[in-house]
Amino acid sequence: MTRKATDPRMTAAPDAGGPAPKQGGGRSAPDINLAATKTDGLGCHAGKAELKAAAETAGKSETLERYAQDYPTGPHDQPQSMCPAFGSLRVGLRMRRTATVLSGSACCVYGLTFTSHFYGARRTVGYVPFNSETLVTGKLFEDIRDAVHELADPELYDTVVVTNLCVPTASGVPLQLLPKEINGVRIIGIDVPGFGVPTHAEAKDVLAGAMLNYARNEAEQGPVAAPRGGPSEAPTVTLLGEMFPADPVTLAALLQPLGLAAGPTVPTREWRELYGALDCAVVAAIHPFYTAAVREFTAAGRPVVGSAPIGVDGTAAWLEAIGKACNVAEKQIDAAKAQFLPAVQGALASVPIDGRITLSGYEGSELIVARLLIESGADVRYVGTACPKTPWSDPDREWLETRGVVVNYRASLEDDLAAMAEYRPDLAIGTTPVVQKAKEQAVPALYFTNLISARPLMGPAGAGSLGQVINAALGNKARFEAMDSFFAGVGEGYAAGIWEDLPVEPKAAAKPVIRPKTGKPLKERSAKEAGAC
Repeated sequence: MTRKATDPRMTAAPDAGGPAPKQGGGRSAPDINLAATKTDGLGCHAGKAELKAAAETAGKSETLERYAQDYPTGPHDQPQSMCPAFGSLRVGLRMRRTATVLSGSACCVYGLTFTSHFYGARRTVGYVPFNSETLVTGKLFEDIRDAVHELADPELYDTVVVTNLCVPTASGVPLQLLPKEINGVRIIGIDVPGFGVPTHAEAKDVLAGAMLNYARNEAEQGPVAAPRGGPSEAPTVTLLGEMFPADPVTLAALLQPLGLAAGPTVPTREWRELYGALDCAVVAAIHPFYTAAVREFTAAGRPVVGSAPIGVDGTAAWLEAIGKACNVAEKQIDAAKAQFLPAVQGALASVPIDGRITLSGYEGSELIVARLLIESGADVRYVGTACPKTPWSDPDREWLETRGVVVNYRASLEDDLAAMAEYRPDLAIGTTPVVQKAKEQAVPALYFTNLISARPLMGPAGAGSLGQVINAALGNKARFEAMDSFFAGVGEGYAAGIWEDLPVEPKAAAKPVIRPKTGKPLKERSAKEAGAC
């Protein structure tokens, strides 16, 4: 049974002592970096370089090298983003019959749990606590293994996912030594340190890739479970990337004239969908940063197509690319274009956008959103994304750059603010600090994650979806200017702080009244003297 965070067996650090125990069927864990634990070298406030060096010393160099290749950083090293482990946590919590366990500092686990429930998770997040002693002796690994054995109930779960956060990764906690299966329940251990995975978007790929790898090996060994609704009669297109719920429905409609069907969306909502995702004709990399997932699809012999059916040009190019990858006849592809492109064009024309916009975010869909804005009539000057440049975003990048748009991968907050200052947009779309800065300057702004990416974007259904919210924000310019004029100077200089009354110069202290008879101040009179008065 799942042990909740309130269970004392999960929240109280177990006793430790004695020599380092044997782990994983008699195998010893890699050597722990003992020197680092004598200082703050493995603590939460240790620097990225120190944590990375400790992890390499503790046997995690292969994992970090793979992450460096899959998720290359930019010239400024790493964009500002939320803890990357939120991405992998979110993937696990959205899957049916999947238990999620975190191993990390209590403050990190608290923050991740809070954020996951803020975004709608309704499932328990398991936690295996530790202290310096259990970390150094290897007892933490034993505690994790015990927790996994207790959770692995095939009546409740298909999978248990265990995630190392920064400190256990830096200390070399060897999740790879966990059993691969317990009582028929799959066990998947991953490392998602902030010093190795740049963004929470890419952390989704860490877990999605690990699950696809496990599922691919299962499929290669023999029969696997069929999709919940049974196998598709038509060849399927696997959709790679988290999307608005209506988008897969729209994509299925676009694919139908090609004789194709929409397959599962990766990250999936349950384990058996992974088999269906691998058993496809082609993979549509709607979000282009899933490098580990693409590696698994490539190993399974599946071609991958980038971009998305966004706007007129994007829809035409995507239908063409998907059709060719599936050997669909050119006449059939042209018929699909003739069916959908006029509808897309009409939807775009019905809600035109007139204004200059800068756009930035960390979800990975920034480039396709920019394309849709431009085809709606917007003057987009800059697109910044915290995600890296990959081959699957090249079609979108090339389309944008031919229209004079600056595309900045691994964009930092400073990059986004500099673009806003240079291009002086009528509307800034970006992360929370970008929106805050824009509003301080009386520039209308919208938060990309909640207000833009959480909308239908594909095909005719998505063509006019942004117009209403964008135009409403652009129409608020006069209100921003009025508020800026009314509150001008508030919070700056003499107007900083809170004053209940106008400040006045303090009066000089009054001299005490002396009683002539005694020579004592009135306040020092005795009760007898007071009565005599």
